[in-house]
Amino acid sequence: MKTYYVYILKCSDGTYYTGFTSNLEQRFVAHKGGKHKDSYTYSRRPLSLVFYAEFTDPSIAIKTEKQIKKWSKAKKEALINNEFEKLPNLSKKNFNYN
Repeated sequence: MKTYYVYILKCSDGTYYTGFTSNLEQRFVAHKGGKHKDSYTYSRRPLSLVFYAEFTDPSIAIKTEKQIKKWSKAKKEALINNEFEKLPNLSKKNFNYN
């Protein structure tokens, strides 16, 4: 059975890159080596792999990747740090009535 991965890289500028692949090791090497000069991560190296999740269904992996890409930096960091209890509160909108 084939395995698919959703992963998060931390970039040198403190931002996060979220991606999807079927070969995590090969994809990370490509990011680190700057294989694609027009990519988001090229000018933000060095990179570190800070999170990944495994999936057997590629459609669920792609859906998860798209969902995480929309998350705030704080919510991504809660996921990375296994602080799952923080995720619901980080999903709520903060309305400022000043």
